[in-house]
Amino acid sequence: MDQRDVAGHYEEIASEYDEHWVYGPNYIPWMSACITEALSISSADRIADIGSGTGLFAREVSRIVHPEQPILCVDPSEAMLRQIDRQSLPGLTPILASAEDIADARTTLPYDELDAVWLKESVHHVADPGATLRGLTQRLAPAGRLLVVMLPATIQYPLFRAALERFEELQPDPAGIAGHMERAGLEARLFHVEHELRLDRDKYISMVRARYMSLLSTFSDSEIEKGIDEMRAAHPEPLLLFPDRFAFVLGVKHGEKR
Repeated sequence: MDQRDVAGHYEEIASEYDEHWVYGPNYIPWMSACITEALSISSADRIADIGSGTGLFAREVSRIVHPEQPILCVDPSEAMLRQIDRQSLPGLTPILASAEDIADARTTLPYDELDAVWLKESVHHVADPGATLRGLTQRLAPAGRLLVVMLPATIQYPLFRAALERFEELQPDPAGIAGHMERAGLEARLFHVEHELRLDRDKYISMVRARYMSLLSTFSDSEIEKGIDEMRAAHPEPLLLFPDRFAFVLGVKHGEKR
């Protein structure tokens, strides 16, 4: 998907985004705790969630850490960031910008340097991951941490076959992201976390129809409906159980903490 398509996709789903991403009561707290632990986030850190969307994970990290300074929620979609303003979420500061804008210093941030930065399932939207991660590295403070959370090269979601095949065609390799971090001067580590999802089949089908994954916006309405028919045939069970496995690529900058 090109950037124009990505922007249009998120503008369309912004008002319903939280509904489609809250798989269940435990998912957001689980993922946010994983991010907090991986980045060793403390209340004194200057933090940024790049590709934050509506701030789903940033608000939970804020609840866990109680940061002394607001978490920067960076996203190129004004409609997504508007959800943060509407909810008047404390501890979050919306920043209208892309990852490339931050990496190239085209956008001025409230903090001169950042101590903890994460990108959750947004690196595949970046045109040049190597250059962008190198630029983000330059914005880190000494001992700053950069975390890319992404799906692995293959997934076990109960999607229709064409969607799974297209995912494999488009998804970056986590090992390649780790390589970009190392070339940017970070000490990189790749590991995986996994969470079992239990979803009502009809709810999941409604999420697919709403194109909860940006990947699904590459299919026409008729292709989506055909895919849903395929899913119904393959999964007659009312409750879907499947693993949600993520690659965590963590980069740490050399230097002493402030």
